Amino acid sequence: MKQFFGMSQRGRLEEAVQGIRTPQFIMLLSNNEQFQEHVQALEKLFPGVPSIGCIGMSYQTSVVENGVGVIAFSDGVSASANVLEQVSTMPVKYIRRLEQDIQKVGGSNRDTVCIDFCTGNDACVLTTMYTALRQRGISLVGGTGGEGRVSANGVIYEDAVVYGLVRNLHGRVKTYKENIYHQMGDYRFIASGTDRAKYILGALNGQPAKQVYKNILHVTDEEILTRTFQNPFGKINGDDTCIISIKEVSGNALACFRQVNDSDVLILLELGDYKAITRDTIQQICQDFPRRSAIFSVNCLFRYKLFSQQNYMQAYLREMSALGCHAGFVGYGEHYNDRFVNQSMTCVVFE
Repeated sequence: MKQFFGMSQRGRLEEAVQGIRTPQFIMLLSNNEQFQEHVQALEKLFPGVPSIGCIGMSYQTSVVENGVGVIAFSDGVSASANVLEQVSTMPVKYIRRLEQDIQKVGGSNRDTVCIDFCTGNDACVLTTMYTALRQRGISLVGGTGGEGRVSANGVIYEDAVVYGLVRNLHGRVKTYKENIYHQMGDYRFIASGTDRAKYILGALNGQPAKQVYKNILHVTDEEILTRTFQNPFGKINGDDTCIISIKEVSGNALACFRQVNDSDVLILLELGDYKAITRDTIQQICQDFPRRSAIFSVNCLFRYKLFSQQNYMQAYLREMSALGCHAGFVGYGEHYNDRFVNQSMTCVVFE
């Protein structure tokens, strides 16, 4: 298979799609002002080609912050694109669409992946989708787009998740998740006073969550939102840790980017040697796949901000490009199988 990446910093779709030949699956990463225009134009240019899209930044060797990026797969791919609607209330109502697409595309855990873009309620959406995907052992990689709008096959949806089922007809696929954080000290907290709908974390071990965070890290209210780049919370999930980013201060509580429930056990995380961790990820991918056709990744907005602050973003993209054709987008939350995580990188590698 082949992966194409085209972009226009000026938001000109015709410039971004130059060079695409007989695509079999397309992903559109656009800006809020031109999203509708780009979705409609892309469908006219490539009618009938399975496609999904969202509002967000894209990248290859550089980042497209407010233009348009297009990622297309061709030459040995079987794909289907579709949507599950009403994700805030009942995504399971539409699960038959995914089940039918799984039958249509065929494939297995060896050669097939699901890529999704979502507007919200991610944890519930992923649990719903994975009930169908796990029957074939199919992995999922994706993320949350911006402004509450996504697209599938030329149609824009709100309160929805769009997905592409992609089967590599000439090789394997495998998904990865990269975590650049580790536990800080032996802090363990029992969450309480939560608001699941608003992602509010009210208290930790019975004390106001904001004050606990401030006391441990010696930060002011204003510094909390940038300190989460270095010190997010973590929720232990088996042998994995789900990262929980702080979105904003809400009185004496903290609003997060991921749902926290009463009685959840949380830990405090700290930033590790992210450059070494990136090298380890690249080394693992090369070990698993001596030959690589494409790598599609999702990087969290907070990772993008952190790497940019550390003047590492360009170097990071150069290092990832050494793997071959690497492209992706910056999400507001990352999806990995049935897990919704923050401040992470997820990716799928095609042989």
